[in-house]
Amino acid sequence: MPWNPEVYNQFKSIRFQPFFDLMDLIEHRPGMQAVDLGCGTGEQTAILAERFSDAHFLGIDSSDAMLAERPAATERLALQQSTTEEWIQEAPACDLVFSNAALQWSEDHHNLFPQIIHKIKPGGQLAVQIPYQPGNILNQLLAELAEEEPYKTQLSDWNRPSSVLTLDEYATILFENGLEQIQLMQKVYPIIAEDADTLFRFISGSALIPYLERLNEAQGALFQEAFKQKIAAAFPKFPAIYAFKRLLIYGKRV
Repeated sequence: MPWNPEVYNQFKSIRFQPFFDLMDLIEHRPGMQAVDLGCGTGEQTAILAERFSDAHFLGIDSSDAMLAERPAATERLALQQSTTEEWIQEAPACDLVFSNAALQWSEDHHNLFPQIIHKIKPGGQLAVQIPYQPGNILNQLLAELAEEEPYKTQLSDWNRPSSVLTLDEYATILFENGLEQIQLMQKVYPIIAEDADTLFRFISGSALIPYLERLNEAQGALFQEAFKQKIAAAFPKFPAIYAFKRLLIYGKRV
């Protein structure tokens, strides 16, 4: 089940607010060479290029389906298919590394973040936003379901542990790798849901995808139905508020 821009963008307004909050942390510097890791459709990368009007932005994403929706390239905006890990190995250093709701898909943040930081030039900036999966109820319910039968067997004992660390751990990583003016915060972006299906649709465009990729069509249908039932049990009264937590991470390299 590949990424589906139409499903993902059903909650566009909810997904865009943390992007704007993260963008506001960036200090404008003339002529920045910048990268947007996990740019999705590239719509947000284009907003960044418009906001920082003399900067050059490269947006990268691993999904063909998402990049098929990309805006037209310009002199200051380019988008290409690549992974974060490939970019780390191949790209030159830059002035800004930006990533909104993407690095949670990469493993081993204890090693990943130092590698990313070392791709930033002195005086350059890191601005990252990631969902705090360990503290979000829908992610917890999804992980619990994958440990139940028959899904545990159907998934061959696979479950996706979150790679997202605590704020204390990110603070240490940023400090020990030469960042200053560090800003770290956890912020709740509430979702007001009229029913359980609203919450299901929100997570079906992201965290649910790797599980369905490992199940056949019939298994996937049953898994989704069981997940909906779990959500309904966890939120017995609607309308309900889902306190969706995200981490905003910023620093400047010495």
